[in-house]
Amino acid sequence: MSEDNFNLSMRKFLKSVGVTSQQKIEEAVRAIESGSDLTSINLTVTLTCDEVDLHHEVKGTVELP
Repeated sequence: MSEDNFNLSMRKFLKSVGVTSQQKIEEAVRAIESGSDLTSINLTVTLTCDEVDLHHEVKGTVELP
């Protein structure tokens, strides 16, 4: 695989992760939003790949409207 194909494939994957993750978070927040006193939520994203022995976590907080 060429470097260009690798970069395009990586960007396509990461875009899919970002878009679908945002949709799932928004759905979950809408489901609990009415009557909730939450002002923020703590999130953890775990990225794994057995083929290259990758395990990476990203943690963060998202403020709610």
